[in-house]
Amino acid sequence: MDPAVLRGDMVDSLQHESKGVVQSAWLSAAMRAVPREAFVGEQQAYSDRPFERLGTRVLSPSTAARLLEALAPEDGDEVLVVGAGVGYTAAVLAERVGAASVQAIDITRRLVYEARSNLAEAGYGGVLVDRRDGAEGLPEYAPYDRILLEAAAIEPPRALLAQLAADGRLVMPLGANEQTLAIVDADGEAERLGSVAFQPMLVEGEQADTVERNRTHREDREHAQRAAQSRTGWEQDWIDWD
Repeated sequence: MDPAVLRGDMVDSLQHESKGVVQSAWLSAAMRAVPREAFVGEQQAYSDRPFERLGTRVLSPSTAARLLEALAPEDGDEVLVVGAGVGYTAAVLAERVGAASVQAIDITRRLVYEARSNLAEAGYGGVLVDRRDGAEGLPEYAPYDRILLEAAAIEPPRALLAQLAADGRLVMPLGANEQTLAIVDADGEAERLGSVAFQPMLVEGEQADTVERNRTHREDREHAQRAAQSRTGWEQDWIDWD
């Protein structure tokens, strides 16, 4: 079936069925325009469910729509996506504000390459995708009118708040075990919109595809393993106790 028809059916279901997560005209038009199959493959493109890709969770269309509706970007906004993933949400945002006004970062190098490739294939090569620690943001392009954080944190990262324009908004899953989708202003005040379940925000050394950089944690584990495997006291039968 024609992918454009499938996209239309997907957005129709997100607008008119019980979910009702697509409410704005801009988001409806953008999700109908972005070829989702370029980001997730034809078999999984238009099913409304999450799945794993290169160690990250690819959001379902309905979850992506919830985030983007809360973000509510406007024409001319500068937007930062923290957690580029496969690049789909960045592409939808590019339909709204233009590819040159969207920057995306991810801590996992393979995902940065994946997002760049997918965005270029789909016609959004103007979106900048860089490898960064998400908690540090991308200060070179700040201030941002909108920041979308696609991972959960206990509190809004200070660097991201500092990179918000005075009237900007940060949208993120807020909390640990019990998370809520939150709209946070530049002063750190949060408006909570309802429960969500996201993976926690990664820090340097936690991503699965890189050498661990947190040497203290790594060495602590190695010392503990060596201690557990060592023989002490009377077990050391080679010791001459006399």
